[in-house]
Amino acid sequence: MRAAGWLAGAALAGVIAWWAWPRAEARPAPAEVARVMPPAPSATPRPSASRPAGSPFTDAALSARLAQREQLLQRLERAKLTLATYREQTRYPHESRPLAEHPDQVRPFAPIRERLPLRFSGTKAAVAGVNILTTQDRVFMSGEEVVKVSVSAQDDAGQSLPLLVTRAVAFDLPDPRQAAGRPQLALNFTASDGVYSAQFQPSQTAFADFAGTLRLQVTLSQDGRQGVVNFDVVYQPLVPADWAAITERVAEGSLDFLVGLNVRQPGRYVVNARVDDAQGQPFALVSFNEELGAGAQTARLRLFGKLLRDGAPAMPLQLRDLQGFLLLEDRFPDRAMLLRREGVVHRSASYALKGFSDAEWASEERDRYLAELGKDVAQLEAQLKPPPAP
Repeated sequence: MRAAGWLAGAALAGVIAWWAWPRAEARPAPAEVARVMPPAPSATPRPSASRPAGSPFTDAALSARLAQREQLLQRLERAKLTLATYREQTRYPHESRPLAEHPDQVRPFAPIRERLPLRFSGTKAAVAGVNILTTQDRVFMSGEEVVKVSVSAQDDAGQSLPLLVTRAVAFDLPDPRQAAGRPQLALNFTASDGVYSAQFQPSQTAFADFAGTLRLQVTLSQDGRQGVVNFDVVYQPLVPADWAAITERVAEGSLDFLVGLNVRQPGRYVVNARVDDAQGQPFALVSFNEELGAGAQTARLRLFGKLLRDGAPAMPLQLRDLQGFLLLEDRFPDRAMLLRREGVVHRSASYALKGFSDAEWASEERDRYLAELGKDVAQLEAQLKPPPAP
């Protein structure tokens, strides 16, 4: 019995000694770990087998070491998750992303639809049981573009209600950076099956040289009850470039769509389009954001090789809904739109997926972040590594 008691005491002393043994290779813990660690004594005595197993000192020291280890394990788990998440989210470059990540960009030219209560401008009280349905097919406009709007009325059950447009005008909103107060322009709404519609083309009006926000204000009457709805558009008379031919090539393990541009005003151009598979299923969002000079230029829309390999879309691919603008810094409006091209604008050849690269995107920024996040993981793993046997 005495021998058994001695062996049990020696085993407990060994466990305590393992936790208390100072590590020569360990570095000071980060600040957040240091704050929860108990102050280290000037000299930590090695526990001996003769110390009673249940002494307050050994219980407190062992509890502190266990708490420290648990905190380090939690930090290591978070560090590994951060590293894995960053690596996963940066497999592809910014300009070539799965379209599923950008649901608002799948159908960029779909009309904006709203359901609004009927109320008069400047009042909070709404007419009970009357809902105004509106559509607007664009917000940003340039050159000869036309905006189309519509209004109709329904009750709370979705049944159509009779509606009248009693007044409709277009005017410029006040802007302290330019002269305002141009004469209001009357708009003509036509009715069909209870829906009132109108078109507005600023270039054919007194607003042809105006750059800024134009408001279409429509006054409505539903069975004698009045209300107002507003449609705002941002107009820029400048059309800085025209589209030209679109070609394609396989380069650096990726598929490039080369969009031709005839640039009238040089500057930073932003161009993007959607890529669908052969069955019309949305697949990728591709974009371009670079400086272009005047004359014949090319905007490269790259469909990254690994994105193709991972997603395996059915060939041939379809490039659709092409849009672009010249960025006008420190101005309002801050962009001059190119005429948008709706629908499929280019169909690719059929390619074997094995002809594209399966390598992840690499850049100086990504490599630097991966290295820093990997260093965090390695440091925490080192702090959790058992000390060498004495």
